[in-house]
Amino acid sequence: MPSAGDRIREIREAKRLTQDQLAEKTGISKGFLSDVENGKRNVSSEYLLRIANALNASVDYLLRGTAAPPAGNREPIVIPSELSTAAERLNLTYSQAIELLEAHRSVIARRSNKQSKSFATEDWIALHNAIKKVFG
Repeated sequence: MPSAGDRIREIREAKRLTQDQLAEKTGISKGFLSDVENGKRNVSSEYLLRIANALNASVDYLLRGTAAPPAGNREPIVIPSELSTAAERLNLTYSQAIELLEAHRSVIARRSNKQSKSFATEDWIALHNAIKKVFG
């Protein structure tokens, strides 16, 4: 079964990018990218998001290999006002706020049989703190 590193290499090569070029686009060292592609290192969510953006791929595809709609057909990202408020309070960057939104969507997708409640600002802060506690 292909890994995230395998899928990163596959897309990078399909786009005719070298590791040097991808490293420059993402601000990640070539050595680290090489280690990820060769399964020697795991990639953080922040780096995975950078790589996904540089390759115009979805994080979901890189992680699980599930097909994603072409970039032109993607839904626009809408940050709920409660998340925006939480991001301001937590001093999160745009990328970090998007990562939190993606983490929330991932959890909701896994609990699809339950009714999803609206997240208040404090819920977003609690989710951020829980993720930070687990992942550092």
